[in-house]
Amino acid sequence: MAGILDAVVVGAGSAGLGISYLLKQQGRDHQVLERGRIGETWRTQRWDSFRLNSPNVRSLLPGDAPEVPDPWGASTQHQFVSYLESYVERHHLPVITETPAEKLTRDDGLFLVATPRALLRARNVVIASGSLNCPKRPPVSAELPITLRQLDSSTYRNAAELAQGAVLVVGSGQSGGQIAEDLALAGRSVFLATSRVGRLVRHYRACDIFNWMTLSGYLDMPRSEIIPPSGKLPPRGLLGATHTISLQSLSAQGVVLLGRFLGMRNGSLVFGDDLDEHIRFADESSANVKRFIDDYIRRAGLNAPPADDDPAELIAPRLPYPPIRSIELATSGIRSVIWCTGFRGDFRWIKIPDTIGDDGQPIHEDGIGFVPGLYFSGLDFASTRKSGIIAGVAEEAARLGNHIARRSASYFN
Repeated sequence: MAGILDAVVVGAGSAGLGISYLLKQQGRDHQVLERGRIGETWRTQRWDSFRLNSPNVRSLLPGDAPEVPDPWGASTQHQFVSYLESYVERHHLPVITETPAEKLTRDDGLFLVATPRALLRARNVVIASGSLNCPKRPPVSAELPITLRQLDSSTYRNAAELAQGAVLVVGSGQSGGQIAEDLALAGRSVFLATSRVGRLVRHYRACDIFNWMTLSGYLDMPRSEIIPPSGKLPPRGLLGATHTISLQSLSAQGVVLLGRFLGMRNGSLVFGDDLDEHIRFADESSANVKRFIDDYIRRAGLNAPPADDDPAELIAPRLPYPPIRSIELATSGIRSVIWCTGFRGDFRWIKIPDTIGDDGQPIHEDGIGFVPGLYFSGLDFASTRKSGIIAGVAEEAARLGNHIARRSASYFN
């Protein structure tokens, strides 16, 4: 059995490092492969003003104490990358950087992981590259003329890098709302094609909303209660990292709100008539989360102060009248389009039957693949609402680590 690892972990982001910590605690011989540097996605797919949506005290990995400076502050991506590097060093995790996993196969009960440096053999493999590393664009993106520069939220950095002129942001989830505000604060003319997505307040009843969602169990809601019958993952609700962002507050900053982007027609950008519905849905989702928290506070008998009015929710939306259904591109001044329309994982390098579905995404249950010994960590909504975010790493790592331990015990018995 010489040269056979207990496990190979693919990806040195928060999910991969979390499971590596658990494997090390179990004394398991393993390697963590990272295609670039530690936290590569955090380094290369975030805009300059980006900050984590989860506060520092809720952004810790397994084994780290909650006593942190500025516990309710929001880290920049650079600060979080530094934290990941420190985590690897402090816990002596076996990370190999600049070593992508190029191909995963299986032979005689063992997994074979091909890399540019070597072929690794392991009894277990944890794919921790996540499902948010390849941006998705709707088919209508192909209809736009080449005179428009098209970017994804993962390649946007700041307003100064864009050509002079107005910007169309497509999608009003977390990235879309935050980027639209970033552009507006930089003095750019911004059009926001909205979508049916929820939102959250940043603070509620004298506490960070993320803390309430953690304590109340809102983040523990199982996948089965979140994912519709179609299986399509819902977008994460719009949440400002340091303050509440609403469609209303964006409009007050000069962002022109539009309905869903439908494509090009006779030289014009065309939008749906669903803007009012999108604003209403976002407002209702915020109210629903607050009711969930209120119920928890009442059941737990907590003496939490009453809620203060949030200016971002009180302000009336400033909507174009008449509503804008089309914009003639030639006279609009729009020179750039930023797609904030979601991501998917890239699992094409996995060459094992019954592991990847027709949609190109993993076949799993709670992160456990149908092929024994294959695991997926960091997938959005894999098990609960907090799967795929930093706050869910510790729980997921413990669950997968325990499953590996049970499998290893049976392997040698």
